[in-house]
Amino acid sequence: MSAPPVTEAARPAPPRPRSRWLALGVIATGTLMIILDGSIVTVALPAMQEDLGLSPGGLSWVVNAYLIAFGSLLLLAGRLGDLVGRKRMFLTGTAVFTAASLLAGFATGSAVLLAARFLQGVGSAMAAAVGLGILVTLFTDPRERARAIGVFSFTGAAGASIGQVLGGVLTDALDWHWIFFVNLPIGAAVLALALPALPADRGLGLRAGADAWGALLITGGLMLGIYGVVKIEEYGAWSAQTVGSVGGSLALIAGFGVRQSRARTPLMPLRVLRSRAVVGAGVTQILTLAAMFAFQVLAALYMQRVLGYGALATGLAMLPAAVMIGAVSLGASARLAHRFGERQVLLAGLVLLAGALGYLARVPVHGSYVPDLLPVMLLISGGGLVLPALAGLGMSAAGEEDAGLASGLFNTTQQIGMALGVAVLSTLAASRTGTLLAGGAARETALTSGYRLAFGVGAGLIGAAFLVALLVLRAPDPRKASRVAPASDPRKPRRPPKAA
Repeated sequence: MSAPPVTEAARPAPPRPRSRWLALGVIATGTLMIILDGSIVTVALPAMQEDLGLSPGGLSWVVNAYLIAFGSLLLLAGRLGDLVGRKRMFLTGTAVFTAASLLAGFATGSAVLLAARFLQGVGSAMAAAVGLGILVTLFTDPRERARAIGVFSFTGAAGASIGQVLGGVLTDALDWHWIFFVNLPIGAAVLALALPALPADRGLGLRAGADAWGALLITGGLMLGIYGVVKIEEYGAWSAQTVGSVGGSLALIAGFGVRQSRARTPLMPLRVLRSRAVVGAGVTQILTLAAMFAFQVLAALYMQRVLGYGALATGLAMLPAAVMIGAVSLGASARLAHRFGERQVLLAGLVLLAGALGYLARVPVHGSYVPDLLPVMLLISGGGLVLPALAGLGMSAAGEEDAGLASGLFNTTQQIGMALGVAVLSTLAASRTGTLLAGGAARETALTSGYRLAFGVGAGLIGAAFLVALLVLRAPDPRKASRVAPASDPRKPRRPPKAA
């Protein structure tokens, strides 16, 4: 039986102009809460360990339980949003995340805390997977869409830096429980405003893509793969645990691809992957986020372990990076994309990021903030060009029937990139540091050398991202009017694309 065609009733009603911007504010606030939670926890980990008596391995699971649930469920949640309604998925995810935050805040033992962190990851995946999909269906004018994506992208960068500062303040002034309680008023406000602000959509219906076996394969494959990646630093890149996890993940994902090519109602129609924009933006994003997220983590470690900064001072030192990214993504990125095209803006931003990491690769042992770190915080403004351009390019080929899936896929590549970056570059830094310590080097010298290596490799990843964007991505002229592609009847054969 063929999947039913998309009817007008399944599509959201055209929103009023003002309600679109209110919807953007709701989605951006929800995204800010999710991203903020990911970074706010890292600052409070020592306090959690002391209070709950967590082992180093148990402490890592406070982060990993969230990452595994979040990263592995994004693709599935995005597609389910297309099927059951993206507004319903966003509301449910926000409610689950808020309730899990309450549970985590009251946790008095490790078991409850880890279960709450896993549930937070589930809720985050449900809400984050469909946010970008909602935006591209609301903002169809190229200039307005660029502005909306700029705001959406800014929340990711701002949330990470604000989380580090806020985590230090709450942990020092109150205790670590409040890093979770702070989500409650934000989540309640998002839910209250989302009900009237987000457009109602009925979705395609589960019959259009209720592939249970496909869901099991892709979720299991992503979960196993992310687990293998986040444990690289503990086990090593070529250990039996890592090779087994990553190999099993690839096998499950390959099985998912075979299943989707044969399923009558596939969970992920493979037509999505025929787009150069989707694939090129995904690969570019994995490479870019691997370098940028590793920069955020390793630069903070350098300031704390080498320069002797405290948690709050480290967060404040990273704040200029968020301010610069915000100023560029909110102020300049949309205008530049409209004038020069998203691909050109992306390439320019990657050049700035490569310069930032290249400059950081020469950081000295006895460094000072103004000459050695502040220029990096200014050059990292390239992220304010890169992130909105990648979002625009990655969603440019999404039709209304696939907007949630494309959004989930885009967010999945983000998580893969961040997990890979931290795992691989942290392992490289630790390996170099260990070798130098074994040879008798001073601790600060060994640590700095390890961070330099990681930053240099990060600059190389940005260079690889530049090449992918240059050779693969082809963006349409942003000055031409465009709109979200109408949903097609899956019973009708698609015409093959014309040769370029």
